[in-house]
Amino acid sequence: MTTFKAYRIFEEGGKVAARIADMTREDLDPGEVLIRTAFSSVNFKDALAATGKGRIIRRFPCVGGIDGCGRVEASSDARFRKGDAVIATSYDIGVAHDGGYAEFMRVPAGWVVPLPAGMSLFESMALGTAGYTAGLAVVRMEHEGLTPQSGKVIVTGATGGVGSVAIDILAGAGYHVVALTGKEAESDYLKRLGAKEVMPRAALDLAKIKPLDRAAWAGAVDNLGGDVLAWLASSMQVGGALASVGLAASHMLNTTVMPFILRGVSLLGIDSVNTPMPLRRRVWERLATDLKPSHLKDMVSTVSLEELPPVFDRLMQGQAKGRTVVKLGGE
Repeated sequence: MTTFKAYRIFEEGGKVAARIADMTREDLDPGEVLIRTAFSSVNFKDALAATGKGRIIRRFPCVGGIDGCGRVEASSDARFRKGDAVIATSYDIGVAHDGGYAEFMRVPAGWVVPLPAGMSLFESMALGTAGYTAGLAVVRMEHEGLTPQSGKVIVTGATGGVGSVAIDILAGAGYHVVALTGKEAESDYLKRLGAKEVMPRAALDLAKIKPLDRAAWAGAVDNLGGDVLAWLASSMQVGGALASVGLAASHMLNTTVMPFILRGVSLLGIDSVNTPMPLRRRVWERLATDLKPSHLKDMVSTVSLEELPPVFDRLMQGQAKGRTVVKLGGE
């Protein structure tokens, strides 16, 4: 029986332990589509799962990696044929169903997205869940009426994966982007991605958040949650769209209803896991066309399975920047 390498997450002695293990195709979870994995990626959720610092994994053992892409090796679903280039992210992948950190992955056909024209397999994982989430946030904000003429758009957690891609695609779409960051030393990086302004997070006085502050933002993509999200709500323009995508600072939100009933602010919850497939495919198609980032090479590094643990550590310590692609088979 032919074996392949996988980065598998176990529970041993009540603790999470992750390591490279040998597997066979028969070991993989069931599904209609078997994919020869080309690339995966690293997201904050992956770091939480692999280090055990978040209650992410719902079944042990499990192959990590909430993202994967590659070519179909076999399919019992007529929508996919051998050799098709595909993307598989979200749903239970990498948390309750074997994920993308393996040379093969097998998933239900309903979780699979055809690789859009104009996007390479590598680019799909340079984006991954983080890039997809940024794209979904932009599409949702546009649905609420946001246009480049509406005013400035602020992105928090700007050097992270979601933040980096959000800045790139917003700037490319003609928006005036303000990057809020706790890493002032990365200002040049953020401006290369397209940020017109860089705002230090230390400049915010989060101890004195007003119910309604000076209206500054037509749109916002927030990766932090907590007091930063509360401040953003208070400082949105009339009709502003505020996309909440993460909780890197806190899952708590202490705010008032005033921005929502006096300024008509829309607070948009961005759930990348359960997006209906028609919208999911539309977002991926836009990420390959009018929302395609122009600076992926500036934000992406590539690692092997063996090099994953230090990447997880840097993410958990807040030291990561941009996106990390994991090379399995390659294109």
